[in-house]
Amino acid sequence: MSKIILKNSIFEDIKHIDEEELEYWSARELQKVLGYKEWRKFNNIIGKAKTSCIKSGDNVLNHFVQLDKMVNIGSMTKRKIIDYKLSRYACYLIAQNGDSHLENIALAQTYFAIQARKQELLETNIDELTELERRKYQRDLTKKANLLLNKTASKSGVKNFDKFHNAGYKGLYNGETANDIAKRKNLRYREDILDNMGSVELAANLFRITQAESKIKNENIMGENNCNVAHNQIGKIVRKAIKEAGGLMPENLPTPNKSLKELKTNRETCKKMSQML
Repeated sequence: MSKIILKNSIFEDIKHIDEEELEYWSARELQKVLGYKEWRKFNNIIGKAKTSCIKSGDNVLNHFVQLDKMVNIGSMTKRKIIDYKLSRYACYLIAQNGDSHLENIALAQTYFAIQARKQELLETNIDELTELERRKYQRDLTKKANLLLNKTASKSGVKNFDKFHNAGYKGLYNGETANDIAKRKNLRYREDILDNMGSVELAANLFRITQAESKIKNENIMGENNCNVAHNQIGKIVRKAIKEAGGLMPENLPTPNKSLKELKTNRETCKKMSQML
């Protein structure tokens, strides 16, 4: 392993994944890795990075989320300090505005620029991916979107999430519940139906999920029944859009031969076997 790869790992080592499965970095941890001894000086760099973010046309709050933390300072005493939850782009801007004399600043500039480019290529070249790669990509997005939908629905009073999600499925699948969909696909008990969808079907569900979350939040819909009605309405709207566009109804789309979970298990088994040889 090269020296550069070893050094790049320092940024991977301090990367976190939040409850919505999104990556982020702690400003306090990044400060130490970049070689800043004083928070005051590093906070000035963060301020410059925020200005750069604004000039680029991005929303600062999407990349720099301020956190207040309580830390022990000895003798059973705690003090409140400021930290930031930083996106990959925020880290890149901090590195760009940092002290170029510090060894890890140049490394950080390269690392976060490459990571940002990788994400850009993934998003830009989605049309060039194979069907399996599209399935994986869309499935990852639906996981994140469902976490956000559940969070929003919970704040609005939803407790029975099976009923809530079935309301959306019923709207999109012409009355079918999750169990109905699973039976039609000949799935085993409790097998994830989303893992057994093609990329087109996943995309339809992703649209349903994101629009339901947006409607509940933006219209300030409260109460479990009202949220269920809203989710069902969104499902019907997505179904109508598919019909008007001349697409196949989701229940008529083919089910892949293998689930994403099964494919992942097979890959891991093959990898273990190859390591034993």
